[in-house]
Amino acid sequence: MMFENPINTAISSWRWNRFFHPRGYNSPISEVLMNKAELVSAVADKAGITKAQAAAALDQVLGGIAGALRAGDKVTLVGFGTFSVANRGARTGRNPRDNKPIKIAAKKVAKFKPGKKLADEVNGKGGKKRK
Repeated sequence: MMFENPINTAISSWRWNRFFHPRGYNSPISEVLMNKAELVSAVADKAGITKAQAAAALDQVLGGIAGALRAGDKVTLVGFGTFSVANRGARTGRNPRDNKPIKIAAKKVAKFKPGKKLADEVNGKGGKKRK
C-alpha cells in the first residue's frame, strides 16, 4: 500500500504533521502561515499602493528595527510590542550523537514581547478602545 501524498489536502497534511513532524504538531491551525510576500500583498491592498512600494516600506521598517537592535537599542511599537536584545550566557550543552558535553558560546539574541493590545486581539478580547 502506498502512502498518501501529504501535500494533497490540508487534512492529510495535518495527519502527516501529527505523526511525523519532530515537534508533533497536531492541529490544522499550525498549517496557517503568512510569509513576507503575503504580508506585502496585504499591506498594498489595505494602503492602496503598489506591491513594490509596500515591499520597500516593509524592508525599511524591518531594516530600521534590525539596525536599532544591532546598536543595542530597544524598539517599542505602542500597542504592538517591544523588540529588544538579550545576552545569553555561555553554557554547556550535549552533543546528541555521542552525549558528550560541548561548550556553547555566549551570544546576543533578539526578543519580542507582545503589547497588551496585540495580546488581547490574539486572545479574542479585541483590546480596550480609548475614548
